[in-house]
Amino acid sequence: MTFTLYDASVPIFVRSLTDMRAWLDKAAMEKSEADLFAARLAPDMRPLPAQYQMASDTAKNAIGRLCGIEAPSMADTETSFAELKERCEKTIAYVESIDPAAIAGSEEREVELRFPGGTGYRWIGRDYLTGFALPNFFFHVTTAYAILRAAGISLGKPDFLQHLGPPNLVPAGS
Repeated sequence: MTFTLYDASVPIFVRSLTDMRAWLDKAAMEKSEADLFAARLAPDMRPLPAQYQMASDTAKNAIGRLCGIEAPSMADTETSFAELKERCEKTIAYVESIDPAAIAGSEEREVELRFPGGTGYRWIGRDYLTGFALPNFFFHVTTAYAILRAAGISLGKPDFLQHLGPPNLVPAGS
C-alpha cells in the first residue's frame, strides 16, 4: 500500500479543522466573542477570525490546486463563533467530498500560486503540499490556538490533538 498526497492532505486538514471547531465551544464558555475576535498575538498579526479563515482557505485551496480545480470561495465575513464553526464545517465537507482519485497523480502536477501584486511561486504538487500548504495551514492552526491560550482559554495540548481521542495503549493488567 502506498502513501499518497490524499493521505498526506485530506485527513490532516479534516482532523485539525475539527479540532479548531471544538476549541470555539470551549472559548464560548470562557470569554466573550467580542474580546476574542479582536485578539491577536502581536500588533502586526491578524486576529483570531482571520486565522480560522486562512486555515480554511489553505486547506480548500490546497485540495483544489492539487486536483486542478477551483476551490469554493468563502467570504471572510464571520462575526461569531457559530459562523467560524460553520466555515470549518463547510471546509471539511468540501475537502471530504474530493475523491482520492482526483488527487492521484498530482505529485508531479504543476501548481502555481500568485499573489495580488503578480509575484508568486511555482511547484510540483508534492513540493507544494509539503513545502507550502501544510506548513502554512499549521501556522494558522497554531496561531489560532496560541491566541486562544494567550487570551486565557483553558486549552491544552490534548485539545490541539483532540482528534487522537483517549490513549489506545493501556498498561498490562489494567
